[in-house]
Amino acid sequence: MINWPNFISQVFNGLALGALLALISSGLTIIYGTLGVLNLAHGAMFMLGGYAGYVAFQYTGSFIVAVIAGSLFVMIVGVVMERVIIRHFYHRPHEDQLLVTFGLGICFVELVRLVFSSDSKLVPPPPLFQGITSLGFMFYPTYRLAVVGIVAAALGALFVVLYRTRLGMIVRAGIEDSVMVDSLGINVYRVFMIVFGIGAMAAGFAGIVNAPVVSLTPGVGDDILVETFVVVVIGGVGSFPGAILGGLIAGEIISITSMFNPGYAYVMLFAAMVLVLVVRPHGLLGTQGRE
Repeated sequence: MINWPNFISQVFNGLALGALLALISSGLTIIYGTLGVLNLAHGAMFMLGGYAGYVAFQYTGSFIVAVIAGSLFVMIVGVVMERVIIRHFYHRPHEDQLLVTFGLGICFVELVRLVFSSDSKLVPPPPLFQGITSLGFMFYPTYRLAVVGIVAAALGALFVVLYRTRLGMIVRAGIEDSVMVDSLGINVYRVFMIVFGIGAMAAGFAGIVNAPVVSLTPGVGDDILVETFVVVVIGGVGSFPGAILGGLIAGEIISITSMFNPGYAYVMLFAAMVLVLVVRPHGLLGTQGRE
């Protein structure tokens, strides 16, 4: 039955999902905006963050340690991946980038499946955020509310890095014109490595933060990857604010449509993407991208 409490509950669900998608998409959009690499392994990095955090939680029992471990592990994986493989594809066609990152994503998924099997794994929320919270007009899971705050803080930290530091200035300049940045004597390949690591870390952080909401399986990143690419298209490739706006829009579309008919959630999401592409081909907050 559809009523106001149910509708408001779905709006909150959409906010939590949208914040999570915004964080994952922010990592993907700065990687593509700066490096020009279409990273189809981004969903697998989301999954790796969840499993790395799960392992850390099993050994320590601390959710905070799990979040830190999951984020750092995926950042290291991203840095190694960039240095060993990705940097050889910067000047290759996009088709080659798609194939190599898609293949890496499959390797990560199957490796996790080999080690942990296909059985789902659970990471409980920290004791402080367990249970439900009364909002006056309805009760809502406390951890879902906490996710919004946690992800907002992470997005705030990314904003500071991108807009208040020298590294962020170089990254944003690289998005506009990487050749000019290189001509100024800046080691763009070192910056590329750092950017890829930060983007991967964002996905890993989101993976472990989302683990108490959705149980971990090796394929948990597949749907997220599709949603993330839609978010990037809606918000605008290379736009950090666009990733946030696109994530919130996508989260609400999926959540509210699911209240009426879950089967049409993705239909409406893709319909919104098509509408944005027709009205504004570069996304809501994007500019003309790389050729």
